[in-house]
Amino acid sequence: MNERAKDELILFTGNSNRVLATSVAHDLGVPLGAATVRTFSDGEILVEIEENVRGGDVFVLQSICTPGNDHLMELLLMLDALKRASAKRITAVIPYYGYARQDRKVAPRVPISAKLIADLVTTAGASRMLTMDLHAGQIQGFFNIPVDNLYATPVLLPYMLERAAGEEVAVVSPDAGGVERARAIAKRLDAGLAIIDKRRPGPNEVAEMRIIGDVEGRCAILVDDIVDTAGTIVTAAAALREAGARKVIGCCTHGVLSGPAIGRLTASDIEELVVTDTIPLRPDAKKSGRVSVRSVAHLLAEAIRRTHDEESISSLFLS
Repeated sequence: MNERAKDELILFTGNSNRVLATSVAHDLGVPLGAATVRTFSDGEILVEIEENVRGGDVFVLQSICTPGNDHLMELLLMLDALKRASAKRITAVIPYYGYARQDRKVAPRVPISAKLIADLVTTAGASRMLTMDLHAGQIQGFFNIPVDNLYATPVLLPYMLERAAGEEVAVVSPDAGGVERARAIAKRLDAGLAIIDKRRPGPNEVAEMRIIGDVEGRCAILVDDIVDTAGTIVTAAAALREAGARKVIGCCTHGVLSGPAIGRLTASDIEELVVTDTIPLRPDAKKSGRVSVRSVAHLLAEAIRRTHDEESISSLFLS
């Protein structure tokens, strides 16, 4: 069993973000912590920490992405194992916080799942949490431990500047909830701002859309935090093209891309969808030629380093 110095930074990961965690570890100049995470034939998950972490400053990097329940359980079991192994401090690094869209009661007799996940992560042993682009910022208040919510804008913005060079641009929010995000990006791109008013009859269903703002003759950049089944963004792109947009580029932090997402994107008016690697890209998404990935590894590594060194990370909160 490996021996670690007291207060040493130790980074562990489960099975959801191994490639991203390897890049983060490389940026930090530390090896990934040794741990076994496997599943028994009946579906139960086994976690075993294979090195001494007593007194260590431990970070566990794990997104709650597909299969979300398995990856959530891996995270909880790793946190519990590290707590019982006497780690000094345990930070849950959750690039994609699953269940974030279930952050309030929208009907009688439904759970507030995002709050339940917060309680589980805290009870399992996390001393603090580091995440990225929470679907709803108020989820930070569901935790009784410190939460740092980073934004992917510093990673996505340079690429958008490159793609929009020499063009008249309109940054478009696909719904009213994303206006603040779109406005911040429009300001940095010196671009116009447009909003799409939509009527959604049910989950993953999009009906009527109305565009508020000028997009005619412009490169429209659709900005969102999550693209799941791609129904919203594809319908929005079609509406933008009908309104005279010269081309449409999609941009989001979390590329869930579940179900029919890739088929919809391939047949859509979207020239390119830019995502980050908070969620590993599905094989069919890689083959589609419509999705490109920007890595948040350096941003996460810098936040982890500053947290470990007890330095301010406020300069990383570029929204």
